[in-house]
Amino acid sequence: MVGFCCDASQDLVHLDMVCSINGNILGTDDAHISISDLALLRGYGVFDFFRVEDNVPLFIDDHIDRFYSSAEVLRLKIPFTKAKLKEHILEIVLLNRLKFSGVRLLLTGGEAKDGYTPGKPNLIITQELVKRPDDSVYKAGVKLIKHEFERELPQVKTTGYLTSIWLQNQIAKAGAMDVIYCSKGLVAELSRSSIFVVRADGVVVTPGNNVLAGVTRKNVLEIAKNQYDIQLADVTLEDLDKAREVFITSTIKRIVPVVQVEDKTYGEGIPGRITKALSDKLIDFETEYIDKHRLMV
Repeated sequence: MVGFCCDASQDLVHLDMVCSINGNILGTDDAHISISDLALLRGYGVFDFFRVEDNVPLFIDDHIDRFYSSAEVLRLKIPFTKAKLKEHILEIVLLNRLKFSGVRLLLTGGEAKDGYTPGKPNLIITQELVKRPDDSVYKAGVKLIKHEFERELPQVKTTGYLTSIWLQNQIAKAGAMDVIYCSKGLVAELSRSSIFVVRADGVVVTPGNNVLAGVTRKNVLEIAKNQYDIQLADVTLEDLDKAREVFITSTIKRIVPVVQVEDKTYGEGIPGRITKALSDKLIDFETEYIDKHRLMV
């Protein structure tokens, strides 16, 4: 299974990093919240995560919008306006000065005096060193496994990852990268990625219901719409089995080709033509965004 880890050469930078709790900037070693917070006691909270390259937070407005949407569903109030939150994130990014990283926004359920009732939420902002998978992952493609499971409130990016973490041993034993969640004959999403299938007729489809609205997924839909027949629609297990190509999308990984799901191999076991074309387009799309927003920071 491919993972992400900190670059050891940047460990000294990591020691000096700052974060924020409720608008107060402090060193990561000095950060703390109450042990009675519902995020710890009951796993009640929401988060969002986005990539930063050359001090540019990619598609930050989309991620902030989704963060607010998730918080609203869980009835948690963010103590900043969207504009103020964005300004505060940029301040942290400029203080940390990490070349390639991720920013994590976390809103907790707050301190619960009875251990159950939400209190005043804590807004935590951290920046993390990240690393993409090796080039071999993009050249050779990856394997996935399937698991019957439907996330609670799938449109919300919650902190609840019990099932995916519990499945890590099974994923590793299968030599897979991740797990596809399926429910009632339909394909939904992966633990941390969206999924697309290219049907035999060339139509590109990604599940449209009961899934998280991935930002990279949104960008792929945008860049593909003028060249491919691309649809938000149900993807059945039969569609997955008969697909010409399969790929997944995420903030850090971008587009990763899938060449095998359990015992099913796609094409000739190598990344497909449409997957490769969209991957190149996405890289160009992101590069254009970074160039356009450099002055923002």
